[in-house]
Amino acid sequence: MTMDALSDIARAVLYEGYILWPYRRSALKNRQRWTFGGIYPRPFSLASGGVDRAEVRVQCLVETTDGARVDVAVRFLQVVARRTLRAIDDGFVPVDEITVERDRILSWDEAMEREVALALSLDSHLPSISTPIELEAGGAREELRDQHGTLVGAIERRWERLEGLIRLKVEELAPGLQRLTVEVANTTAFAGLERESAMRRTFASAHAALRIDHGRFVSLLDPPSPHADAASACHSEGLWPVLVGEDGSHDAMLASPIILYDYPHVAPESPGDFFDGGEVDQLLILNIMTMSEEERDEMRATDPKAREILERCEALSSADLGALHGAIRSLRELRR
Repeated sequence: MTMDALSDIARAVLYEGYILWPYRRSALKNRQRWTFGGIYPRPFSLASGGVDRAEVRVQCLVETTDGARVDVAVRFLQVVARRTLRAIDDGFVPVDEITVERDRILSWDEAMEREVALALSLDSHLPSISTPIELEAGGAREELRDQHGTLVGAIERRWERLEGLIRLKVEELAPGLQRLTVEVANTTAFAGLERESAMRRTFASAHAALRIDHGRFVSLLDPPSPHADAASACHSEGLWPVLVGEDGSHDAMLASPIILYDYPHVAPESPGDFFDGGEVDQLLILNIMTMSEEERDEMRATDPKAREILERCEALSSADLGALHGAIRSLRELRR
């Protein structure tokens, strides 16, 4: 398996829902973001009756030989509050948006990528290991100046402290067959019921990437007959394990908050991230190209990643667009 095969699909999962078509702050679809894979502070989860999970877990099977080792990387987005400030004589005042020269910037939320990893030798006979998630609160201020160097404003970014725990358990089911369990819990302190505040203490779009040396993961969608009962006994909550990499490989698994099939791939014709996997790339691009100048201006100002999408679409050639019209991956004879 190449790291690209895993990282491409993991990135698509990580940013699914970051911003949705029509990629503008004012769009109703973008007023509640990161709706996939959230692991919320436990008090907020309890207040929702458990609808918003405070803990997720995945179980999968591995066939092992001597020297087997498993690596687990838990990845998620941390919400960052981005606020625009206007410079005044004695400091700054918060504003909803600011324009520097012709560059318009809106107050909105961004996200930082986070990853916490752990590894375990399956020869060690340890039944479980765990590692804490401890991310300190912080902030940064980026000054904005015009072409003459005059300070006109700033972008202020702030993020909250996050705490949690990752636990990896190993159970031997038969000689050479083990069951792995990965659990991720959010233990961040929180009080209140307000969703926007809870999201800033949430592990958003959380998923786990698992790799194994000297062993192979078993497909839970299509397990070999000897492992069918063990596969059906695996129980996951909030995560869905699938094999990733080249077809037929068994050294990597993605525990995704979105239901996928084994060996998912990003289509090679796709020109880049669109964060809206429920739509078709070609239709998204055509919709973007029909935007008015006013709508494009808001899309640029909403978020740097939205600006990248717009610039990418504007630069596509006729050949790029033609490639999106359809593709034949393989042909086979239908049953007569």
